[in-house]
Amino acid sequence: MQKRAMVIVTVVFAGLTSVYVVAGSPLALLAFPLQVAFVRRRTWWVLAAQTVVTCGSVLLYGTSVGILGFVGGSLLLTRLWPLALGVVGVAALIGPADPLISMVLICLLVRGLTTMVDRIDEVNAARLSLALTAAAEERLRIAAELSRGLGEALAAIARSAAAGAPDVETARRALADARAAAAGYRAMSLAPEVTTAKAMLAAAGIVPEVRMSHAEPLGPAGALLAAVLREAVTDVVRRRSATTCLIETVAVADSVRLRVCDDGARTAGDDRLGELPAQVEAAGGTLTVGLAPDSKLVVEATLPATRAPAPPAADAPVATALLATVMVGFSAKALLLAGSFWPAPLLLVIIVMQLRSIEGRHRTALAIMAVLTFAPIPLFGQAWLGVAGFLAGPVLLAFRWAVALPLTAVIVAVVTAAGVLLRLPVPLTVNYAISTVVTGLVMYGLLTLARLTRELRESRDGLARAAVVEERLRAARDLHDLLGHTLAAILLKCELAHRLDPERARKELADVAAMTERATADLATVSGEDGRLSLAAEAESARSVLAAAGVAATLDLRHPGLDPEVEHVLGAVLREAVTNVLRHSAASRCSITTAAGDGVVRLSVRNDGTRASEGRRGSAGIGNLTTRLSELDGRLAVSGEGGWFELTATIPAPALTPAPAR
Repeated sequence: MQKRAMVIVTVVFAGLTSVYVVAGSPLALLAFPLQVAFVRRRTWWVLAAQTVVTCGSVLLYGTSVGILGFVGGSLLLTRLWPLALGVVGVAALIGPADPLISMVLICLLVRGLTTMVDRIDEVNAARLSLALTAAAEERLRIAAELSRGLGEALAAIARSAAAGAPDVETARRALADARAAAAGYRAMSLAPEVTTAKAMLAAAGIVPEVRMSHAEPLGPAGALLAAVLREAVTDVVRRRSATTCLIETVAVADSVRLRVCDDGARTAGDDRLGELPAQVEAAGGTLTVGLAPDSKLVVEATLPATRAPAPPAADAPVATALLATVMVGFSAKALLLAGSFWPAPLLLVIIVMQLRSIEGRHRTALAIMAVLTFAPIPLFGQAWLGVAGFLAGPVLLAFRWAVALPLTAVIVAVVTAAGVLLRLPVPLTVNYAISTVVTGLVMYGLLTLARLTRELRESRDGLARAAVVEERLRAARDLHDLLGHTLAAILLKCELAHRLDPERARKELADVAAMTERATADLATVSGEDGRLSLAAEAESARSVLAAAGVAATLDLRHPGLDPEVEHVLGAVLREAVTNVLRHSAASRCSITTAAGDGVVRLSVRNDGTRASEGRRGSAGIGNLTTRLSELDGRLAVSGEGGWFELTATIPAPALTPAPAR
């Protein structure tokens, strides 16, 4: 965008200086590159050269004092800005009112256009830093929230374990708080639920297709849409008759629409969605289930997308004010030339129409402006020829270049023909034709730069919002995968110690103390501090937890030294897999194996006791693990056969050599 902004400013400056070149000043040829150079780099030698060139043009070639506007505008961009008033004063002494107005307008244009280019550069440069700052602030907020709740709970559990009294209630509350916090962080975004849905559909042999075109975060609507998606996809998997499933989101005005469409249903009904239709309606949305003309089942939910309103940017009002000043200045020149105030009402109508249609050009408004531009020429003569530039600007803004340039050429041709019919001198006619183009370029440049700045600000704000969402999702993944597992193990150990005799309970409470220490470290990781998991340590911890739950666990670890990131991700996979064994099966045996070969490292967790009759709901953990593995080009696979369930994670890891069994 910076290059485009600079091109626009360069073209406008070229147009402004061309007027004085055509008027017979060769020094004006130097004014253009010097002005562009000053926009790029504010150096005193360029300003001095501008002063020499513009003053020399006036004194040696009798050029209009309007050319002094270039040096005046440059002065306004420096600490010597009061000297610009002196330049205006000199211009007032040398020249008449008409070129004096031109000088002031050029001065303001140089100042305004250069400032807008600077603002575009500043906004663009601040994009990444703003996103990083937003993520850091969100990380600090998350850390403060977790420290107040979970941090205090872990400290209480540790104290009770040291005192020999298991605090089951605090452990249960801490686990519930961690799961609630993870759900809350995930609720701002649909992305995790979409990832989970894709994994579920692929595992069931259903081809998923995803089209997401909404902006995140969604706010409270995210949690409800995620619930709709989860239930809809679970129903598709449960029916076992679909071959394809489309998940689509569309942002419409102030709402977001979710559609889940599959080819495996013959009847429709919203009873399969439970209480969700009522919940969506209570939130001000709609939820419908029906068969499409192609016999596909469509679940469609629409909810208001609540997002904090963006603060209005100051760039558009600045551009509008500058445009109004330019138009008033050109109108004043026309009135001076006419020697009468009779044209003033028509000029006022044109200015008002221009300012009211800045954000969108309508054919009717353009037609009216065209009539007001050309019809009064026979009445006001030469004084009205300068108004044609007011029409050229909207044409350049309203149409594609392929259409705008020929239309602008027609406007210039009409002005030229009018000058010939009015028997104006050829140089004056040429001057009016060039001024028409220049005025149009000025209007186009001002409003286009304002639009570019606004788009860049929106892009910057969107990047910051995305960084905040990503930080929340990271915290949700870590809460679920790291801290959630440890807290579940702590609760299990506390409940076991509560049932055992004091002698045997002491061993379990010692484990609780160790786990609490590890949970505190996990809490630091969730809060954004550096923390890495050890796959071997996680495997030993998993064996201990499984044994406490009555599950016979065997370890066969044959992986070599791994990259810390790979080991961290596989450790998180192992935690989630063991949590699933405890929560979603009646397992009595579980094996944990790792292996390396063919350029990959593989982790497998296999358990019996699969509850075949139970339809598994969409799992946040599976979605989290799929996301983590995909970041390292890894894959997650699940399978079930003969009452056994197996989860396998593979990550590319070249040049690995098998390690001895552990």
